Amino acid sequence: MRPIRSYVLRQSRTTSAQQRALKELFPKYGLPFTGEPLENPFGRKAPLVLEIGSGMGETTAAIAQARPDVDFIAVEVHGPGVGSLLNRIESEKLSNLKIVRHDAVEVLERMIPDGALAAIHLFFPDPWPKKRHHKRRLVQPEFAALAARKLAPGGTLHAATDWPDYAEHMVAAFSKDPQLEAASRGYVERPATKFETRGKRLGHSIRDLYFRRR
Repeated sequence: MRPIRSYVLRQSRTTSAQQRALKELFPKYGLPFTGEPLENPFGRKAPLVLEIGSGMGETTAAIAQARPDVDFIAVEVHGPGVGSLLNRIESEKLSNLKIVRHDAVEVLERMIPDGALAAIHLFFPDPWPKKRHHKRRLVQPEFAALAARKLAPGGTLHAATDWPDYAEHMVAAFSKDPQLEAASRGYVERPATKFETRGKRLGHSIRDLYFRRR
């Protein structure tokens, strides 16, 4: 087990609809963490994109709906968010989106084969703004190396944040990895998220960072 994680499991309220989804829909649209490499979870040959931290799932579902030719796996640990996204998958009949409820680093390490991903999305990860908490930030050199290894050659890593110092931190980590190079765009268009809206309301500038596997 990793000694430091980039998230805290908060005791947020789970609605009855989310609880029902976790019980009834996860067996249909979820991928249990097995620790074994995935083998064609969608039953077809298509580009595969992994989103880390899908939150309540609005952006994730919108991207999947806009790109039916691409398969998406969302990774989220918080129950309300998982339940909310499961309900969106069901109501919008999204056959190209599944969700894993587990730690994203362990999912990358143990469930995603090397070179399997067309893209990795990391939209508005927890910035852990206090200096003493920077060690909790997900993006570190070790994460950059892991992400690069899971991308196919030419695959993209698209991160977004509204915290300037975290943006610089991510740029430094990704730029130093020999397998990654700066890119001008991501694999798909990113819709606005509630974190982006909140950040703009607070006067924060939004940074989208693009890198490509060499």
